[in-house]
Amino acid sequence: MSGLSLGGFRPWRRAWFAPLVTLFAVYALFVFLAPETFGRAVNLATMLRQTTVVAIAAVGMTFIIIQGGIDLSVGSMVALTTVVVAWKLKQGSSVPVALLLGIAVVTACGALNGLGTTALRITPFIVTLGSMTILRGAAKGLANEQKIDADIRGLDALVTPPENGLLPPGVYVALGIALAGAALLHYTRFGRHVFAIGSNEATARLCGVPVERTKILVYALGGALAGIAGLMELATLTVGDPTDSEGLELQVIAAVVVGGASLSGGEGSIGGALVGAFLMTVIKTGCTHLGIPNWVQHMLTGAIILTAAALDRFRRRSSR
Repeated sequence: MSGLSLGGFRPWRRAWFAPLVTLFAVYALFVFLAPETFGRAVNLATMLRQTTVVAIAAVGMTFIIIQGGIDLSVGSMVALTTVVVAWKLKQGSSVPVALLLGIAVVTACGALNGLGTTALRITPFIVTLGSMTILRGAAKGLANEQKIDADIRGLDALVTPPENGLLPPGVYVALGIALAGAALLHYTRFGRHVFAIGSNEATARLCGVPVERTKILVYALGGALAGIAGLMELATLTVGDPTDSEGLELQVIAAVVVGGASLSGGEGSIGGALVGAFLMTVIKTGCTHLGIPNWVQHMLTGAIILTAAALDRFRRRSSR
């Protein structure tokens, strides 16, 4: 068991060094090319705010990918959260009740994803592909296929910069979640179990790791964090939108992979996921400031993902 645990810990310290260097290099490049706009402090604060939703969801996705799974339903969970919370607020519920219900619903959905991969023995890709469609349909049905306008009662303050010019509270929430997630992943028995399952599930089972229970908890955690990301999205949109966040799951997965995680499982870190998430935002914002067409931005993002996957494969071959 100790070998499996340590095996998950050795690579994480260096796996996201390359993405971090890339982030600094890309940021410096855009500052050089567009110093009048991109290099301003207000732009940095805006990019941090825009990264909040992906960053929070990426924390949960990091756990899922490290233990050898994947979750394609994240975007649908975020949209469902905005709809559930807005729906409850429109009905007159208190803010805490609406927020807790929204998070609880998608946490349960995450747990069901985990149950599908364990009890039914269906591959995570198929389970979460199905739930992605089901949850999107549920969000549209609950919202009667339209946006839900509701008084969000100050929730927009989460993503609104205060008058003193500091970062909005949502950025600090994302940072706090990332720190808590990193501590849980790297310094607890649960985290060691996650790494062990991703490194070698059969051996982890022989070593006494509760594989099924851990997988369900990991997917439930991913659902809960998707719910919190949904609250940030609602604070930004100020409406419950069942069509929102389509394709968000790809951004979240890309952030985790670009940050050094392996889709084969057993490797990854929260810090790397945050670096990957912010790198994607920097590229998108920098291209916008330079007037680069959207289709070029998509191509650059895809090229970065492919490069990260290729580096992961090269790293794994060289470590054998």
